[in-house]
Amino acid sequence: MSVRAEESRAARAAGEPSVRRVLLKLSGEALMGDRAYGVDPGQIESLAREIVAVHEGGLEVALVIGAGNIVRGMEAAAGGMDRATADYAGMLATVLNALTVQDALERRGAQTRVQSAITVAEVAEPYIRRRAIRHLEKGRMVIFAAGTGNPFFTTDTAAALRALEIGAEAILMAKNGVEGVYDGDPQVDSNAVFLPELTHLEAIERGLKVMDTTALSLCMDNNVPIYVFELAEGNIERIVAGERVGTIISTPEAGRVAGRAGAARPENQGAAR
Repeated sequence: MSVRAEESRAARAAGEPSVRRVLLKLSGEALMGDRAYGVDPGQIESLAREIVAVHEGGLEVALVIGAGNIVRGMEAAAGGMDRATADYAGMLATVLNALTVQDALERRGAQTRVQSAITVAEVAEPYIRRRAIRHLEKGRMVIFAAGTGNPFFTTDTAAALRALEIGAEAILMAKNGVEGVYDGDPQVDSNAVFLPELTHLEAIERGLKVMDTTALSLCMDNNVPIYVFELAEGNIERIVAGERVGTIISTPEAGRVAGRAGAARPENQGAAR
């Protein structure tokens, strides 16, 4: 058994988090509850209560929140809007969601900071990596807003990038109404099969709608596990305690070594040219 596995088992026995620092990725839809648009105050309160509970248990928490409850850049672009303009509108929408979640967390006694990748100095700090890490070390939660600050990148990519920058040990992806990852869309295909575990490469090759390819590649190259689970009460606490919930996406060390070796073979290098 690995040292990390031993530490996780000891942490569960002591009632402590099995990881030290995580990035929680929430879709904008996760804030809607049963609504068709906007935010559901009851849903946000429930979410804030659970996040504060795991934070008070010793977990360092950073968040990235999508904007699908307000605007989606790609959908707006499909409707005729310039893609870059649509993406910037989406970035601003993530700032609105970040402020909403920040308020709910602070009303429960948490200390938080919103850091934005675009300048909105009156309501959020600029994104500065070292400052974000220092906030986490001081026991504050950090909410990263405005994606990467660039159009043509999703909040999934922003989540992967920020997780790497702050040294998060895992990405927790909360899905609305979905248990985890399936081999099809369970809302359309009743025969879709639930997948409890797979590798980053499998998710990419099979085109599974978990994260975009850029985000999955970043996580694969840097060995960051992704936990995909339903946004249901208690699930976040169960995951950080070391329980198996939803789908785990990871790359075993042997697989990463084999991948590097394959890329280094002369025939593969020649093909790349």
